[in-house]
Amino acid sequence: MKGVMRDVLIALVLGTVLPSTVMNVGKVLAEQGKAGDRVAETEQTVSQEPETSAPTQGSELQMLLQQEDGQAVAMGMDAYLLGAVLAEMPADFEGEALKAQAVAARTFARRAYVTGGKHGDGAVCTNYACCQAYIAPEDYLQRGGTQEDVDWVRSCVEATSDLVLTYEGALIEATYFSCSGGRTEDAEAVWGTEYPYLQAVDSPGEENAAHYRDTVWFMPEFFAGLLGLELTGNPEEWFGETEYTDGGGVDTMTIGDTLFRGTELRRLLGLRSTAFRVDAVNGEIRITTQGFGHRVGMSQYGADAMAATGADYTQILQYYYPGTRLERVEE
Repeated sequence: MKGVMRDVLIALVLGTVLPSTVMNVGKVLAEQGKAGDRVAETEQTVSQEPETSAPTQGSELQMLLQQEDGQAVAMGMDAYLLGAVLAEMPADFEGEALKAQAVAARTFARRAYVTGGKHGDGAVCTNYACCQAYIAPEDYLQRGGTQEDVDWVRSCVEATSDLVLTYEGALIEATYFSCSGGRTEDAEAVWGTEYPYLQAVDSPGEENAAHYRDTVWFMPEFFAGLLGLELTGNPEEWFGETEYTDGGGVDTMTIGDTLFRGTELRRLLGLRSTAFRVDAVNGEIRITTQGFGHRVGMSQYGADAMAATGADYTQILQYYYPGTRLERVEE
């Protein structure tokens, strides 16, 4: 997509994304749920070849897609991934970024198939806030996408067929999101669980992301109400000590006499990320956020930026999921 079409599609996607994983149809047509570049900064050695031999023809995994009505339908993995990538990342992103997205989405879906996933039956739903966004190619076309886009994304998916990411032999938690604002976050800081391959890394090149930096304003009374506090006096005196995570997000912040986690403040205030700064200006409260989404794993805008500087999808994946292996699974 180019020009106006690109802007429209990205706006549709970013506006719906996961403040988590993420971008949707606009993520195509990202919280949530694009990415930044880390190529020049990584010294990791990446294997260009998958670990196992190619599967035989016709052995594609049949995964379960849970539709909005709750019914699950079986479909080929690559057919599913075409709709997932169309919904999660703009089709005019670099091809290597789209390939990286396809591998991450396949890993997520296959892990759900193996473990039972969030729904217990191995299915993956179309809700980006729960699993992964999805749009059928025909719906994508009806919403303004082009056949050229569909064919391009399909080629990127097929170029990575059967490839997944593993860590010490197990499928990884392949989390991703729209934009980090310059640095990703540790999984432990967001979810309280440590993953060796989900650590904070710099994510340059995201400055063109729709939500690289955002500012929101609150009237003091409304702000206090959202937090369930009764605060009086000068708002400049409401804010106490703030602790930050390694990824630059708010770990804890004292407001009045109450200690809040950054993840809690993000939820209560409806912020785009936990990477934010707060100050009082002319009697109002200003909050400036960096990035969009949970900021754990692969930044979609960062991946696009890396690809634009010459990184291939294996290097992008190794950078955002350090220590993982790219393997080919035989069904």
